[in-house]
Amino acid sequence: MSDGKTFMGQPRALATLFLTEMWERFSYYGMRAILVLYLIAPLDGQTPPGQGLGFTLPVAAAIYGAYSSLIYLLPIAGGWVADRLTGPRRAVLSGGIVIALGHFTMAVPIEVMFWIGLVAVAIGTGLLKPSISAIVGDLYAPHDTRRDGGFSLFYMGINLGAFIAPLVVGFLADSVSYHVAFAAAGVGMLIGLIQYVAGGKGMGEAGKAVPKPATPKEKSGASRLLVLVVVGVAAVLVVDVVFFGFSAQVITIALSITVIGVAVIYFLRLFRNPDLTPIDRERVKAFAYLFIAAAVFWAIYDQSGSTLTEFAQQFSNRDIGSFVLPVAWLQSINPIFIIIFAPIFAALWTRLADRAPSTPAKFAIALFGVGLSFLIMIPPAMAADSGQESAVWWLVGVYLVQTWSELLLSPNGLSATTKLAPAGLLSQMLALWFLATAVGDSVGGQLVSLVDVVGYGWYFAILGLATVGIAVAFTFIVRKIKSLMEGVDQ
Repeated sequence: MSDGKTFMGQPRALATLFLTEMWERFSYYGMRAILVLYLIAPLDGQTPPGQGLGFTLPVAAAIYGAYSSLIYLLPIAGGWVADRLTGPRRAVLSGGIVIALGHFTMAVPIEVMFWIGLVAVAIGTGLLKPSISAIVGDLYAPHDTRRDGGFSLFYMGINLGAFIAPLVVGFLADSVSYHVAFAAAGVGMLIGLIQYVAGGKGMGEAGKAVPKPATPKEKSGASRLLVLVVVGVAAVLVVDVVFFGFSAQVITIALSITVIGVAVIYFLRLFRNPDLTPIDRERVKAFAYLFIAAAVFWAIYDQSGSTLTEFAQQFSNRDIGSFVLPVAWLQSINPIFIIIFAPIFAALWTRLADRAPSTPAKFAIALFGVGLSFLIMIPPAMAADSGQESAVWWLVGVYLVQTWSELLLSPNGLSATTKLAPAGLLSQMLALWFLATAVGDSVGGQLVSLVDVVGYGWYFAILGLATVGIAVAFTFIVRKIKSLMEGVDQ
């Protein structure tokens, strides 16, 4: 528990964790806002913003999707390390150090350093992300009524960091260089680490203990698995270099297959668990439907940092008087919308109480909304195919509809996961829930290759209509999912 001092009525140590998470999200969302821009920037680009890697949009989007999927895949391993080897407190510190080093490595203007840094940031995030939430939970006694309010404040730090980061990092990329902007993201993480260490005493024993230390046999098994993963990655790289001359797209396809494979294996293990009761199996089936819907949702939604970012750079009129709005600044729109509308949605569900739509119904509406967001893009996309620019307000409208859709799906999905999880399997179910984002991001990254085939107009039309169609189909199984969730508050 904490030392008893308070911060806005919460344990004072929450302020330390709030700022750590805010700066970690600053580093992540700052780099994320300029990642695709750097990947598609020409090799002979002039400063500012400097040269990039010269990839086409489909390849850049695939890389972006693969990276985003790693961000949600690696916390499975990071959570195991914290729970079984180091304890959450040390995992957060180690993860933050790796993240900062990754960003500073990306700041070195050598291509191989960029790739090394990108992987390091993903690994560090895998260590930090699940562990810092665990420490927040450790600040409270089991029946402390302040817990929900504490997590609400903590998540405000996420959105605050996500809002500020594109403004700062995007400005530096536009006015100085991409590599200086990457370094700025690292400085943000470094600030977070400094205050995390400085505030360590105030956290007391929270997060210090290893919850369930691994046995020597389990450590040996984990070591063998790590070696197998390293050998597998090396084999893919060798095949890629020998047969394709190092094709980033081949790597992203291999990663997409891996992510989908991990999800399938997780579900197979769940369904084959002999300890599951018949009711547990029905609830896992209900979760499987929600998982698929969530994967479809994120495949569309998370293209905001890839397809929509590139579209904004090439075909959106961002002039505000004599000032040209940096493309990366558009990535701050969603966090500010979240801050505005999250309390409204929470109040709405409280007011509606039993009259509120069920969780499966909310998912159906969310799918319809994210599909509609792409249909909104059809007019400006058709104009782009004719070489014309459109007002940036089209994108603002897209982000608004996507934010409403996110608030229908994301928090409700997380809540449903905790309710549907069989006894003793909550961690696995939560890992699966976040794995849905990894699957969606990796698949969404591959879909962008269609832009080169059909053009922007048809791309947004096809994906938008397909997602709306899936939403309609999902409405027909809402009742079935509700029956599988019988006995669970929906």
